[in-house]
Amino acid sequence: MPAASMPAVADETGIDQLERVDAIRTSDHASFVEALARLHRNEARLSSRDKWYLRFLDGWEINFAGRYPEAELVLRDVIEHSADETLETRATALLMNNLSQQGKYAESYALATRAAETLPQVRDPLARFVLLANLSEMLTFAGQPELGLKYADMMVSEVPPGNTPCQALVERVAALEGSRSLNSRSPELLKTIDICTAAGQPVYADTVSLILIDRLVDEGKFPEAMAVVDRLTPTIKATQYFPHVMSVATQRARIYFQLGNFSEAGNAALEAVNMGHPGDVDDALRGAYRVLYLIEKSKGHFADALRYYEHYVSQDQGYLRDARVRNVAYEAARQHFLTEKLETEGLSKENRILRLQQDLDGKAVETSRLYIAMLVLALLSIVFWMVRIKRSQLRFKWLSACDGLTGIFHHQHFMTEAERALRTLEKRRGHGCLVSFDLDHFKQVNDTHGHAVGDAVLKHAVAITKSHLRRADIFGRLGGEEFGVLLMDAPCLQGMVIAEQLRAAFEASPLIIDDLVVPFSASMGLASTERIGYDLSPLCRASDAALYQAKRAGRNRVVIHGDTGDTATLPLPLPFGLPARRGTA
Repeated sequence: MPAASMPAVADETGIDQLERVDAIRTSDHASFVEALARLHRNEARLSSRDKWYLRFLDGWEINFAGRYPEAELVLRDVIEHSADETLETRATALLMNNLSQQGKYAESYALATRAAETLPQVRDPLARFVLLANLSEMLTFAGQPELGLKYADMMVSEVPPGNTPCQALVERVAALEGSRSLNSRSPELLKTIDICTAAGQPVYADTVSLILIDRLVDEGKFPEAMAVVDRLTPTIKATQYFPHVMSVATQRARIYFQLGNFSEAGNAALEAVNMGHPGDVDDALRGAYRVLYLIEKSKGHFADALRYYEHYVSQDQGYLRDARVRNVAYEAARQHFLTEKLETEGLSKENRILRLQQDLDGKAVETSRLYIAMLVLALLSIVFWMVRIKRSQLRFKWLSACDGLTGIFHHQHFMTEAERALRTLEKRRGHGCLVSFDLDHFKQVNDTHGHAVGDAVLKHAVAITKSHLRRADIFGRLGGEEFGVLLMDAPCLQGMVIAEQLRAAFEASPLIIDDLVVPFSASMGLASTERIGYDLSPLCRASDAALYQAKRAGRNRVVIHGDTGDTATLPLPLPFGLPARRGTA
């Protein structure tokens, strides 16, 4: 709604005026800010309830502007003192987003878990809709896109009267993006952009458009991606939604770099970096620093390249650490809530039993309790033995296939799975790479720090490796500190890139235990089915030979069987990670 169509807002007072202003928060943000200022000038004429409504809108605007600690205080004030169930629910939903943006994941997911339990009691359509939106976003952000999609689908079926389905569809797209189910041609993606644009909701339309840009860039459609960036930039500048402003600058830098325009790429990346705050860990910052590092490296400015690379590694490690913290916080909050719920249910059952004893005849109660106890004992015995048998079966199956320390395939099972996978590749004429790698100077780690730290290094190396592999790749421990990876559907060049990324990740991610920092690296040998064929034994011999060549050449490098040299020890360009975090407006 344009500002010119809102003259009545300046003259009205009461709930109607506040609801008018509330309705244009995302559709016409500039007019919303102006109307909010007019409301404050007339605040003395508002009732107590309306003043709390105004305070909630203040909290929303402060959160929208990215001033999260200040917004948290306002939202907590509304929750604790407004005495309005609808405002409390909306403020609680927004506080979940706020705490997550500040990295306070334990509080955020504890709040989300309790909010999900109280969802059936929320009757106000708008409050329920907002709560569903934030639950969907929080669960997607915690690595639970299936649950996020469930709440998004509930939103689609419960759009409040007079509202557009735009936000519900945006949360659904975000959940699908979290499960990697979208491409640049996905109907859900394109339809949501059209619906939000037609509904006059630029913030939500921009959120989905940024996801579209990510898909286009990942698919190598750089001119199309730049066209979307150019179309999007004016609306993002108009709404001034902080995460979008930073994200679009980073996307512009990425695309310019891929198109070879290093000057414009550098300007856009610096623009994103200058918007960051000290201590920020942000996917957009990570992308901007990576572009700056690659530009300086290509120019031969190694000192500047190293400086930007250090920033990039800091952001990358922070991003991965942040993701792990989110997942742990979500699981901890869920388990804590389940424990409390079981305790509460236990007390309720005891009270029901007492009331039953008072209402029934003594003899009838004794007989009933006897039958119930016998039945419960029988059922519990059956369930107990079934659980034990099932757990034993799963344990034996796991032990027969996996290494007890690292949890990945042991040598024999790795060879069996690799042999089967190579037969599959041969039938469909695909290519694969066998990468053998060995942690450098691992005996020195054990001798210096002890075997407990050595085991921790092995587990840390396995965790890093898993984060770089795809679902189809096969990973196993061949013995001691030696590992093997079969990269499926990966030609030699792609296998070299993945191996170099993994080598660089080891070098950049030392194990940190309390005050102890244990750096480590790996030597890698790669053999490709393009050169060796699909028989596993020759592939193993070739990758082992390349591994030994890497060790003889000085370690901490990748050697490809059949090449005359090895790869450079400076990291190759790494692929961008997940799309930028989208906050709920």
